[in-house]
Amino acid sequence: MSAPEDPRSILITGCSSGIGHAAAHALKARGWRVFATARREADVARLAAEGLEALALDLDDSASLQAAVGEVLARTGGRLDALFNNGAYGQPGAVEDLSRETLRAQLETNLLGTHELTCRVIPAMRARGQGRIVQNSSVLGFAALPYRGAYVCSKFALEGLTDTLRQELTGSGIHVSLIQPGPITSRFRENAHRAFHAHIEVAHSAHAETYRHVEARLANQAGKAPFTLGPEAVIDKLVHALESRRPRPRYAVTLPTHLFAGLKRLLSSRGMDRVLLRSTRDERQ
Repeated sequence: MSAPEDPRSILITGCSSGIGHAAAHALKARGWRVFATARREADVARLAAEGLEALALDLDDSASLQAAVGEVLARTGGRLDALFNNGAYGQPGAVEDLSRETLRAQLETNLLGTHELTCRVIPAMRARGQGRIVQNSSVLGFAALPYRGAYVCSKFALEGLTDTLRQELTGSGIHVSLIQPGPITSRFRENAHRAFHAHIEVAHSAHAETYRHVEARLANQAGKAPFTLGPEAVIDKLVHALESRRPRPRYAVTLPTHLFAGLKRLLSSRGMDRVLLRSTRDERQ
């Protein structure tokens, strides 16, 4: 009798809450060997207590990335079947109020750290001639909304980099997909509120009056954007991207993502601007 095959393995970033946390537990329940990562040691300990193989991974720190990937490959004998790049945060603020350092910090986490991690796992996938890379993008990866410029910049860039990577990996056996969630229940608003206070000088901004409404929205942890879904809404799309023989390049999640994608194909840029501005009118008044 042949020995049973090892379970498929996946490395997931940003598992402390939200989509990453839900994905880690859902995939473990499906039989995947899940390496769940988080930046803070307290979150790593909590994930381990929940029965996950948990590791520290800070997307802003190359040494942390190298150590995490090395540990995963050591535990699996060099095999990694999938990577789900989920870790990210949002930096609110008008574009003209974003300092170079603030924008760089957003890109370090949401784009450059994700890019470096992806490049570190590709060789292991190439060696086996197969693998899945799934990038968690956003509706803001193709539709820009006001006062979200740093996050929009990072996700637009991630989508372009991912499209290029998908083309370059054609024929390698490594499939690359993007997931584009709209509003999802998570700590995203809480973290964005913290980033807003840390990096935006409200008092000296031409947008100071609007910021009162932006901050009220961020501070309202109990409130939800319209059409908000729970993080489990992403799971079916993620599973298809990981397990289907023909994964799609893109997976839209939530009504706003589907709606804005359709409107972007139909409307002029000015027409799309009017729709997007109208969709955020209440939070700016």
